[in-house]
Amino acid sequence: MIPQDRHVPERVLLARHGQTVWNAEHRLQGQLDSPLTPEGRSQAESLGERLVGRNVSIVCSSPLGRALHTATVIAERLGVDVIEVPELAEVHHGDMAGMTWDEIDARFPTAREERAANRYGWAFPGGESYAQARARARRALSACGWLAAGTPLIVSHEMIGRMLRAELRGLDAPNALALRHPHGVVFEIDRRAERMI
Repeated sequence: MIPQDRHVPERVLLARHGQTVWNAEHRLQGQLDSPLTPEGRSQAESLGERLVGRNVSIVCSSPLGRALHTATVIAERLGVDVIEVPELAEVHHGDMAGMTWDEIDARFPTAREERAANRYGWAFPGGESYAQARARARRALSACGWLAAGTPLIVSHEMIGRMLRAELRGLDAPNALALRHPHGVVFEIDRRAERMI
């Protein structure tokens, strides 16, 4: 359930950015960026079409290029404004950003084991943890609530998206970490449920 003590919209639509070059290469992006692939641009256009008639009043976007590009494509189709919300940026991957897991294994040989032992509290070297990102997610939802006169569409990323959904649904860490958000999917979340549209 959405907590009653902060300004969070009654209904939120949540989308992940379209596929990027680094997604296709299985590179961690974090707060670095890579451009949308042709498939990613097609996903953004499809999301815009699917959201027509869903009463989206504003698009709140991560400031990272892949999310902002996706948000702009959708907003243009819906005829609404895009507002950048810095707190919607992806979990900071620190020194591991831009690397594949093979490269990470070579440079940080104990990282996988350490992460597996405490996935929620483990922080990327020079970056942040899910626990730290959840506080940002809480602030982002409040900001979007104040910005939106109706239903906001949030365009963000998979990892911070888990924390957004956890905040909206009141999930604990294990259930939050089990969430997935494929490209090209929108979740509608309200005080009662979450559904894919």
